[in-house]
Amino acid sequence: MDYVIIIISSIFVNNVVLAKFLGICPFMGVSNKVNTALGMSGAVAFVMVIATLVTFYIQKLLVSLGIDFMQTIAFILVIASLVQMVELVLKKVSPSLYQALGIFLPLITTNCTVLGVAIEVAGKATYGPAEAAVYALSNAIGYGLALTIFAGLREQLELSEVPEGMRGVPVAFITAGILAMAFMGFAGLA
Repeated sequence: MDYVIIIISSIFVNNVVLAKFLGICPFMGVSNKVNTALGMSGAVAFVMVIATLVTFYIQKLLVSLGIDFMQTIAFILVIASLVQMVELVLKKVSPSLYQALGIFLPLITTNCTVLGVAIEVAGKATYGPAEAAVYALSNAIGYGLALTIFAGLREQLELSEVPEGMRGVPVAFITAGILAMAFMGFAGLA
């Protein structure tokens, strides 16, 4: 039952983008097309789950050595290494997705959703590796869900008649706010 609560609350109730406002830069930057949003979601999910598991054990090591003040620097180094791996794989496997993600792929290194989830897991003393993995995967799914829905809405807005002064970023922020309010409806679930 604990896993179900972690999953529902991470995806819907405490969505990492819409409730915690982490990762707004890639959320706004990569959400022009659904295909790009799905690719970014997959890359973030991979990096987030692996980084959270690796940083889970690194945190234990840092605490045992009495240097837990190095947490942020150590976590960023792990995330940067994983992003480099993802970048190399995408360049070989899917050059079109690599091109579509552009500058936002290396920016996963400093994407505060990945770092934020890793730091949150490090702060949850009751979480073991399984709970950490479920929490990271659920947050990644929530991030991907919000990003994909938002990309679909933005694609639809491109086809709609929007007043000239509201086109682009202004209507995107308004849409993101309405999407965040829609996700607030899930607050009673977990």
